[in-house]
Formats: sequence, C-alpha cells, structure tokens
Amino acid sequence: MFNRNISAASVANSPRIQYADRSHMLSFLRATYQLFAGSLLSGATGAYIGLGFAATISSWFWGLVILEFALLFAAFKLKEKPVVNLVVLFAFTFVSGLVLAPLMVNILNMPNGGNIIAQSFLMTSVAFGGISMFALTTKRDFSSMGKMLIISLIVLIVAMVINIFIGSTIVQLAISSVGAILFSAFILYDTQQIVRGAYATPIEAAISLYLDFLNLFISLLQIFGILGSDD
Repeated sequence: MFNRNISAASVANSPRIQYADRSHMLSFLRATYQLFAGSLLSGATGAYIGLGFAATISSWFWGLVILEFALLFAAFKLKEKPVVNLVVLFAFTFVSGLVLAPLMVNILNMPNGGNIIAQSFLMTSVAFGGISMFALTTKRDFSSMGKMLIISLIVLIVAMVINIFIGSTIVQLAISSVGAILFSAFILYDTQQIVRGAYATPIEAAISLYLDFLNLFISLLQIFGILGSDD
C-alpha cells in the first residue's frame, strides 16, 4: 500500500503525453502490458524463491522493505534510461515478491492454504481482466476519482499502521476488505489514465498496474486467510 501511494504521487507529477494516433496508443498499451506481465513473472519468481527462506526474510523484513522503496524510487528516476530501467523494474518486482513470501508461508501452513492462494490469485486475475476491459472500452470518464482514491489510500494506510499496535483480526479483515474494493477501483482508474496519456512512459504505467494487482492479491489473500483460520 505504501508503494502504491508513492507511485500515485510520482505519476501525479509526470507530464501527460499526447498520442499521435490510435496506433501510437496501442503501441504504448502493448509495451505497458508486456512490462506488466514481466513484472508479475518477476514478482512470482521472488515469492517462489522466498518460500524457502521465509524465516530469513522475516528477520530482514524491514531491510527488504527499505530496499523495495529504494528500487521503486529508482525505477521512476531511471524510467527513461534504456536497459537500466528494466533492470531496476524487475529488481523491484522481484524484491516485492520476496517480501510477500512470509505471508504466503503463513497461509500455506493452514490446512487449506494452497487452495486459498490459488483462489486469491484466480479472483485477482479475473477481477483485473474484467475491470481492465471495462476501463478500456467504456466512454465514462473516471479521472475525477483520483483525489478520492488517494485520500482513501492514505486513510487505509493509517488504519493499517494503527492496527499494527492493536493487533485486531476483525480490524485487519475490515482493512483488507476495503483494500480489495479500493485497489479494484485503482485498476479502473489507472487503466483509463493510461489510455488518456497520464503516464509518460510504459515503465510508470506498468508499475502502477503491478501495484494494483499485487495489493488486490494481498487483500484477498488476507481476507481468505482470516476467514479460513481456526484462530
């Protein structure tokens, strides 16, 4: 969630681009979704490798989070540097997968953990695909949602930080449920913003979509994990 807030702030300061024609827009979309697919693969690889080192990752968790933030900043800073921008992008997504590994191990240790992860990923993929198609084809303008989404995200982050100290399962379930709705809305908003030229480079657009997908997946994972827990 913190990463998504940084991404939104960075994009807000980026200049809009003007597509020369429809083919230019389609080329931009193609590059964006290719990078998005590569980011998902990189993140999944990081999570898979991290499963075998979950205890070590947990002990270095905040160090990896700091590294993740640093790589995200670098990805935006170096977005127009060929080759380097791709290296930093995939390094960021790989580390984000590592950071996710401890949560996935906790889910896998549950009696139905494997099904929970598969169900969460399937629902995330279906939701992402359906919302994206709607955003790409609808004539409705959702650009006015931007400020509301950012404010909602900040409130959600504050609630998440408070719950770190409270440790309430019910509050966490509420946060995850709101997060699932919020990041579904972000998918709609970001996809339409890509079509409208709000992103200067496919790197920025791919990062935003990746963070939307990742946070929606985490939210669903937490929801199903809590509901499937015996605690």
